[in-house]
Amino acid sequence: MTIPLLDNEVLRTFVAISECGTFTGAAKLVHRTPSALSMQIKQLEQNLGKCLFIREPRQVRLTAEGEALLDYSRRLLRLNEEAVQYFLSPTLEGKVGIGTSDDVGTRILPEVLAQFARSYPAVLVNVVVGSSKQNLARLDAGELDLALVTVADEVRDIRGEVVYEEPLIWVGREDGSAFLRTPLPVAVAHEGCSWRRMTLRVLDSAAKPYRIAYTCEHCSGQEAAMVADLAVASFPKSLVRPPLKEIVNQGLPEIGSYQLALVRKGSNELNDALALHVREAFRNLQKS
Repeated sequence: MTIPLLDNEVLRTFVAISECGTFTGAAKLVHRTPSALSMQIKQLEQNLGKCLFIREPRQVRLTAEGEALLDYSRRLLRLNEEAVQYFLSPTLEGKVGIGTSDDVGTRILPEVLAQFARSYPAVLVNVVVGSSKQNLARLDAGELDLALVTVADEVRDIRGEVVYEEPLIWVGREDGSAFLRTPLPVAVAHEGCSWRRMTLRVLDSAAKPYRIAYTCEHCSGQEAAMVADLAVASFPKSLVRPPLKEIVNQGLPEIGSYQLALVRKGSNELNDALALHVREAFRNLQKS
């Protein structure tokens, strides 16, 4: 039995429809008619023997099989782009340095570096983990070429390009009681951290009694304090995992969202290439 192959153009159509929620919206993105897209999807469903969309009067929704194909489609399209880029992009050599915080370093950078290394195997990437303040200083001193820095939501004059935004939520141990104590014990980073500034600002505005029970430069230290039920902390939603959980309906003030900005020192082929991979990684994270 010959297994049918998946066509990249059809996968692009499928992803566009999934993200837009309508054939009409997707048709504008891929510059084809809605009827042409409908025929493509019908043929794709016949080839796979599965229904991919639930058709409703004004929108379409993915079935369970459609959700599975969406993940495969994004990976296949990315791999296709990497393969083409490998052969068509000019060969780059040299060294590029990027600064990041520890949470981004463990969540995002592994995928970025893996893809970048496949595209530009002759480039040495130097990763420096530190606070946003430290990495901006290294950037200005010429020790780094790029830096991913955390920006609080109240900052209006943002240095660099915002590549990601995520809400901060209150987090504590699943079976813990730190959130019930008065004053509220809080784990925060050192002075200058945007998360710290946002957290203390909303507590002060809400007149919520608190005490700083634990400080650490890295979020792994804050996580340890929460796991030990010594304190609660404001954390990005994507970082919460057992034995930690979001604290809801306990009278704690809403914190807001933080942004990550990509700050660059000048522009050249190496910087541009790595910046492109960083942007793409965050775009994919935002979609998931």
